[in-house]
Amino acid sequence: STAILLYLSRKYNTPDHWYPADIQKRAQVDEYLSWHHANIRASAPKTMWIKVLIPLFTGQPLPSQKLQEVMEGLSSSLKQFEERFLQDKAFIVGSQISLADLVAIVELMQPVGVGCDIFEDRPRLRQWRRRVEDAVGKELFFQAHEMILNIKEL
Repeated sequence: STAILLYLSRKYNTPDHWYPADIQKRAQVDEYLSWHHANIRASAPKTMWIKVLIPLFTGQPLPSQKLQEVMEGLSSSLKQFEERFLQDKAFIVGSQISLADLVAIVELMQPVGVGCDIFEDRPRLRQWRRRVEDAVGKELFFQAHEMILNIKEL
């Protein structure tokens, strides 16, 4: 959870870019984390539920209309994410990765794991994802998302 990430960053005195000491940069991280729950988090994980988990539990696929509704909401959130938070910056808070980027990418990889490539038609978002991968390290990035990217194998 967000609370755990903030606790760990404070307890272990992580590098400043994760949760900046600068009050304005920290406020940007906090702003994103607050916005995230009602927007990205409200839509992105639903793709996994609709395409994989509910059919796995019930034995019945959901109507494609359900996924379309979720994708429309997610598209709106992604547009806001790009325009409000990414803008022309490398990362959400500026030139360095932060907890805000980690929280965002984890949710945004969930649609990818079920075959909804939300990055495909969004060059700004796709470039941000690549920067996050590079900042974390590609091996660690894909190790962290291994279960999500292989969820269809359930």
